[in-house]
Amino acid sequence: MNTAITVYNATQTAQLLPFPELVQQLALACTELSVGKIHAPERQVVNFPHGGVMLSMPATAPDIGIHKLVNVMHGNAALGLPTIHGVVSAYDGQTGRELFVLDGPTVTARRTAALSMLGLQTFLAGAPQHIAFIGCGTQASGHAAALAALYPGIRISVVARQRSNGENFIQAHQHLALQLETTDHVPDSADVVITLTTSSTPVYTLAAQVNRLIIGVGAFKPELAEISALTLEGSVLYTDDLPGARHEAGDFIQAGIDWDRVIPLANALYAPPKLQDPIVFKTVGCAAWDLGAVRCAYAGIQLAGMD
Repeated sequence: MNTAITVYNATQTAQLLPFPELVQQLALACTELSVGKIHAPERQVVNFPHGGVMLSMPATAPDIGIHKLVNVMHGNAALGLPTIHGVVSAYDGQTGRELFVLDGPTVTARRTAALSMLGLQTFLAGAPQHIAFIGCGTQASGHAAALAALYPGIRISVVARQRSNGENFIQAHQHLALQLETTDHVPDSADVVITLTTSSTPVYTLAAQVNRLIIGVGAFKPELAEISALTLEGSVLYTDDLPGARHEAGDFIQAGIDWDRVIPLANALYAPPKLQDPIVFKTVGCAAWDLGAVRCAYAGIQLAGMD
């Protein structure tokens, strides 16, 4: 019996996670998590002695189990190395047998972008027409790839602190089927704004607007905040994972919001929300979304006869 475990590199992992199928798997994982069919405890954070953190995120379901283990080392930028390293291991849900290993940063980037795409499908009456990115880093790259796959030709305005960064982003992504442009502010015509920074102070400070969906992605710690209290005050608030958001959604925490106002994404999947209201969809991530990504990859592996 062949006991070797296949390890898929970043390129192979991306190929196993096509966005249309990945969005469907995340929607399924979201509903299953809400009814207890997926078990995903809050992630464990362990500090490295010289800086950085190790994040442990397991999840199990009747068919499959996963464990994402990633290291976030912000000092790596000065060394010319990626900030995030790690893997996602997959296991058979009945026997616990090891199945395969995916590239951790790729899984994180693609499932995070796919979750935003699920937000677009859930909180907009139709397809988006004009999206503004605030930020132009790794998360923005993942979201650009997702939008090119699901909404080819869409207009994206990239808001960057330094215009040169926005121009470099456009140069690096000009191969995608997108209309990319740089700007120093969010255009009035943007019907969606996606914040993709690790800012400690809000980068989106406008009052809530009807017909504009705000998706907050980048602030993943209580000391980070991308969306202002003014925006949140006039909006209906949703989050992907309510238990995680209570500890990690810095936008909400710093604004001192009433948590009774915050609605889980699963509720919107079960009962469509009132789309005439301004909506903020805040994502913090959850191991259940990594499990959904692993299911997506496993389906592709089995279809190709690679297992």
